[in-house]
Amino acid sequence: MIKLLIFFLLIFSSCTPFKRENIVEKKSKEVIKEINSEKIQITQNFNSDLEIKLPNRADNKSRKILRNNFGRQEIIELKYKVNNYKFKKIKNFSKFEPNIIFEKNNIFFFQKKGSIIKLNSENEIIWEINNYSKQEKKLGPLLTFGSNNDTIVVTDNLSKYYAINKLTGEIIWTKINTSPLNSEIKIINDKFFAIDQENIIYCYSLKDGKKIWSYKTDNFFIKTRKKLSIIINDNKIVFNNSVGDITALDIKNGSLIWQMPTQNNQIYADTITLSTSSLVSEQEYIIFSNNKNEFYSLDLGNGFLNWKQKINSDIRPVVTEKIIFTVSTDGFLFLIDVRNGNIIKSQDLLINIKKRNLIKPVGISLGVDKIFVTFDNGLLLIAELKNGKIIKSIKIDNQKISEPFVFNKKLFVIKDNSIIELN
Repeated sequence: MIKLLIFFLLIFSSCTPFKRENIVEKKSKEVIKEINSEKIQITQNFNSDLEIKLPNRADNKSRKILRNNFGRQEIIELKYKVNNYKFKKIKNFSKFEPNIIFEKNNIFFFQKKGSIIKLNSENEIIWEINNYSKQEKKLGPLLTFGSNNDTIVVTDNLSKYYAINKLTGEIIWTKINTSPLNSEIKIINDKFFAIDQENIIYCYSLKDGKKIWSYKTDNFFIKTRKKLSIIINDNKIVFNNSVGDITALDIKNGSLIWQMPTQNNQIYADTITLSTSSLVSEQEYIIFSNNKNEFYSLDLGNGFLNWKQKINSDIRPVVTEKIIFTVSTDGFLFLIDVRNGNIIKSQDLLINIKKRNLIKPVGISLGVDKIFVTFDNGLLLIAELKNGKIIKSIKIDNQKISEPFVFNKKLFVIKDNSIIELN
């Protein structure tokens, strides 16, 4: 039945004049560079013996939450001991991209029926709150967090958004949006930003949750499950939508600075299955990729294309020391020169994994000398940063686990009923 529905949707979309306009000026052909113009994927190692020599330090300066680039983070030598912060099992976790809040020695997350919990380093609950009615609890709310010094902003898949006090768990205010908010939450000064399922980005007051401004981008009646991405750089807020547009707005008033569509056929049909990675900004570059075998670098100032590479990936890349680290859908680690898009090295991470075609990567994090990659079958792979060789594989679960998070020199992943700490 689902296949039949998609078939008719494709026919409808191809016959309907849903044309899209690129409102960005074209650069000269000499400036725009597309690498590997043939639509192929690398299916074997490239420069596998090449060792990468990076400064032996964590790049803490690049750990900018507002820009989604966490760089290399300091992690104590893992002894692969596992601690569990257990909670009630979350429904539909496999269809969700969870995030988590770390602060000092505390962890903030949620459990079944939308209860938010604050845990200390001893795995003790400091407070627990729930902002949902009996009927809402039955729907299994999935929560997304944004945080500043003393406030947590929460959005969910039920169109509700609210703020709570970090110290006490007290609910400060509660609001309802016209549709569910489906993006990262970014807080700066007295404002926060989020995007809903209609591809509308909102600027809200942190004090009371009231709308300050909004901006509507192109929409499509098929809604993506992929969480949309936001980065903030100086006076710009840059974000993607479900149809592949990258948009930059003035953060003060929401006025358009530039917009770049990434789906060149200009027909909405291809956006049904589009999944784009989180945007990452590093210096003057905006880096992202998608599951259409497209990896992009855009100019932060004007949205022009710097280069485009053929790599199939929808996980957030990491940039450090002018090198991009990412993992393709089929399990290859790629190192890319951020300046020109040239592939420095590729390494097959799943060479010894059975049924590799049944799993896909969820996220990547970099330590000082190690790479951490999680997969949707509960697998955590740890590799040497210098050469990409696998050191350790840990089966944490039989189902999806989150991307790896680093906090207090420790590594964390989230599963449907616990937070896993590796130390």
